[in-house]
Amino acid sequence: MNPPNASDASRILREWSDGDESAPERLMPLVYDELHRLAQDYLRRERPDHTLQPTALVHEAYLRLVDQSGVSWQNRAHFYGVAAQLMRRILIDHARAHAADKRGGAQLKLQLDEAILYPTERAAELIMLDEALNKLAAFDERKSRIVELRFFGGLSEEEVAHFLNVSVRTVKRDWQIAKLWLHRELTMEAQDGS
Repeated sequence: MNPPNASDASRILREWSDGDESAPERLMPLVYDELHRLAQDYLRRERPDHTLQPTALVHEAYLRLVDQSGVSWQNRAHFYGVAAQLMRRILIDHARAHAADKRGGAQLKLQLDEAILYPTERAAELIMLDEALNKLAAFDERKSRIVELRFFGGLSEEEVAHFLNVSVRTVKRDWQIAKLWLHRELTMEAQDGS
């Protein structure tokens, strides 16, 4: 996530925070490729017949980013963290709409490995993951943010550590604990639904 124009992006983010209304338009060409890569990564994990395309996801997320008022952009990692959160919300909203169309589908089953994989009924599983992350955030916001930034944001452990102002070791430990907690939570949820 360190393209050659990183310093330009950081400068423009500061200008945006200072109220420069032209900053979002100047920022887009500098961050578009990275946002598009993130969107492709997200959608690769989605069901094969997903109707949302990476370009549409990027554009929707960027429109929501531009609508953010009063955000004081700290740095590029902060920007990508917020973008990841918005993409997550868009995908969850899309999944909820899809699930509403298919009420009463198959029972859900999730697996975790380096990232969380979606085997079959992906829209419903994404909703379960979102609910589990919300539960995790209720008692450990940092672990929830780490999952969100790593899984949905595509940030490296080093970038997450910088963004959250913690050590890389803390991120690695919290990432492992969060994955175990989510695995247990999602397994219990799938068993309760059977």
